[in-house]
Amino acid sequence: MNLDLTALADEHLAAARTAPHGRSAHLVLHDGVLRQTVIALKAGTSLDEHNAPPAASLQVLSGRVRLTAPGWEDELAAGTLREIPKERHGLTAVDDSVVLLTAVND
Repeated sequence: MNLDLTALADEHLAAARTAPHGRSAHLVLHDGVLRQTVIALKAGTSLDEHNAPPAASLQVLSGRVRLTAPGWEDELAAGTLREIPKERHGLTAVDDSVVLLTAVND
């Protein structure tokens, strides 16, 4: 599978900017326990705190996001790749942003 992540990111950011909830997502890869999802968020939009999968990473394709968990937060800029903590966490778009979430689920 060949995929143009830049084009997909642009498409979903445009959709997020017009969506009432300010976000758009697309599952780009589902292979057994591996899932990769492009998530676009309009500035100020959040994904509320939720449980973490057994293993996951977040790559910021564009914009700037804030990853939060109880007692800490980390602001991530475009080009950053970060492991997602294995605890409840949330995500907020500081700027209009697109991320690639890679998760391994049991």
